Amino acid sequence: MGECRVCTGPVNEFFDFGRQPLSDAFVRKEDFASEFFFRLAVGVCGSCSMVQLMNEVPREHMFHEDYPYLSSGSAVMRAHFERTAERFLATELNKPDPFIVELGCNDGAMLKAVADAGVRHLGVEPSGGVAQVAEAKGVRVRKTFFEESTALEVRAADGRADVIFAANTLCHIPYIGSVLRGVDTLLAPDGVFVFEDPYFAEIVRRTSFDQIYDEHFYFFTAQSVRAMAARHGFELVDVEPLPVHGGEIRYTLARAGSRRPTEAARELLREEVDAGLADLDTLRGFAARVEDIRDGLMSLLRDVRGQGGTVVGYGATAKSCTVTNYCGIGPELVPYVCDSTPAKQGRFMPGSHIPVREPAAFADPYPDYALLFAWNHAEEIMAKETAFKDAGGRWILYVPDVHVT
Repeated sequence: MGECRVCTGPVNEFFDFGRQPLSDAFVRKEDFASEFFFRLAVGVCGSCSMVQLMNEVPREHMFHEDYPYLSSGSAVMRAHFERTAERFLATELNKPDPFIVELGCNDGAMLKAVADAGVRHLGVEPSGGVAQVAEAKGVRVRKTFFEESTALEVRAADGRADVIFAANTLCHIPYIGSVLRGVDTLLAPDGVFVFEDPYFAEIVRRTSFDQIYDEHFYFFTAQSVRAMAARHGFELVDVEPLPVHGGEIRYTLARAGSRRPTEAARELLREEVDAGLADLDTLRGFAARVEDIRDGLMSLLRDVRGQGGTVVGYGATAKSCTVTNYCGIGPELVPYVCDSTPAKQGRFMPGSHIPVREPAAFADPYPDYALLFAWNHAEEIMAKETAFKDAGGRWILYVPDVHVT
C-alpha cells in the first residue's frame, strides 16, 4: 500500500506489469547494458479515488532534449488541436488583449493557430527538441517544467492568463500539487484551466492496458478530478468526451463559485458512481481481462510464427513498450516495428530490443500480419495502408480484445 500523491490517502495496488523500461527511450545496441528499468504497478486511492502509479520515474529521464513524440505527427491530432485553438479564440480569448498559456505545448500543434491569430500566448515545454520545433513555427516557448515557481515568473512578466491549457500533459506530472498552486497563481479570477487526458473509464471499458506506462502517472476520472480540484480552490465545471488517443475527457476547472457546473459534468459524475470505477472489485476484473489479453496475444503470435507466417509491428508507440515488455514479445516473434518518426528509426524498442525501421520497410515485402501498436490511430492508418490489405495482409489488434481483421 502506498500514499496518494494528491491527498496522502491510502493507495491500494490492483495490477503489477512488472519490470519496465522508459517507454520513449529508444535505444542503440551500446545502450542495452545501461538501460533504465522500474516497477510499473498501478493503484487507486481509497480516499479521493485517484488512480496512479505506485512508483515515480524521475522526470528528467522522460522529458529531455531527445524526447521523440511530436503532436503534429498525426493528421487527426493536427486537426484536433486546430479546432481546439479555434474554440478558445471564439470564446475565452475573444476579450481585449487575452493571454493563453499551454503546459507541455510540444511542437506547437495548438499554439501555432493562436500565434497566427496574433493572440498573446506562451508554451511551457521542458523537452528542448520539440520546443525548438514549436519556436520555428512562431510559437513563444519557455523551456522548463511548469510548477508554482514558474507561474510566479510568468505572471510577473506577462500578467495573468485567461486560459491555461494542457493536453496529454497533466497526467504526466506526479507533483501535481505544485502545478495546481501554479495554476492558482497564474490564472485570472474569471479564467479557466482546461486539460485533456486519457479517461480511466475508457481504459477499463476497452481494457486498453497499454495506456499505462511510465509517463502516465495519473489516470483521471471526473470524481478524482473534482476531489483534486477542490483541494486547491477550484471546481469541475464542465467535461467533454474526446475520441482521440483511445478516449479522453476534456476537463474544465474554474475558481469555486465563479461558474455554474454543466449538466454534462453532473451526469458523468453520476455515471462513474454507478460504474463503480473506484471499487477494487471493478479493478480486479480489469486486471483479469489484461491477463487474458496477454495470454491470447502470445498464443496467436506463436501460432502464426509456428505456421511459418510473418508478423511485424506497426507504430513504435510509448504504449507498445508496455505491451511488448509485459507480454514478453521480442524479435523472435516480431522481427521489427515500422515507424514514421526519424528519431526512432535505426534504434531498438525499449526493453524488448525489437528493431525500429522506416515505413518503407513495411512493403518490402509486406508481412502476412501487422501487429498494430498504434491502435488509437487505426482508422487513419488502415486508410493509408490499403495496399497491405489488398495484398492479403491482416491486422492484429488487442484492444478491446485479441482479434484479427
